[in-house]
Amino acid sequence: MYGYGYYLDPTYILVIAAFALTLFASMGVKSTFNKYNEVYSSRGITAAEAARRILNANGLQNIRIERVAGELTDHYSPKENVIRLSDSTYNSTSVAAIGVAAHECGHAIQHQVGYVPIKVRNSIVPVVNISNALSMPLFIVGLILGIGSLAMVGALLFGMVFLFQLVTLPTETNASRRAMKTLEDMDLLYGDELKGARKTLTAAAMTYVAAVASTALQFLRLLMLANRRRR
Repeated sequence: MYGYGYYLDPTYILVIAAFALTLFASMGVKSTFNKYNEVYSSRGITAAEAARRILNANGLQNIRIERVAGELTDHYSPKENVIRLSDSTYNSTSVAAIGVAAHECGHAIQHQVGYVPIKVRNSIVPVVNISNALSMPLFIVGLILGIGSLAMVGALLFGMVFLFQLVTLPTETNASRRAMKTLEDMDLLYGDELKGARKTLTAAAMTYVAAVASTALQFLRLLMLANRRRR
């Protein structure tokens, strides 16, 4: 504050907002998953079994299904041709777990059909990794040395992370749409079970929306701070 030798950077509001968005979305998906993890499929199949059926129905018998430690650590690895389902998902017969497993199958199907956004995302990964590694060191050095142009370069490089998350968002929402259609078409879930799976995947999608918004706020803050140094 003025008069006490201390200046409160107003851009910290953006940091707080970004943190709040991420925290709210994370709490939302965990709460929703826990709720529908207590609602079980009337067919009694596990998430791993559902995933196997979905993959086989789409000609993806070559993709393995493995168990991985943790909760909600489920993911598809195209390089290894494997879907990994977390401890909380693999053997569960809940509609939440089956929805999550179907979502990961959705990513495998995207690769099979050549879904454009996922191809774009994968193509920019090397550039994003380099940009992410260089952005903050350049930004911080630029601020410390008072070189506004260097700080701006760092901020713009961080913008690649924002771009990556923007491209990731449609791949995630599309995987969820594919999952819900498949679960219904293959009669793996019925009626309210489908609603529970959809709510779980919608909550999960909100974490990606929050990530995009959070990164956008961080990007804006870096641009503001770098621009301040250029004056």
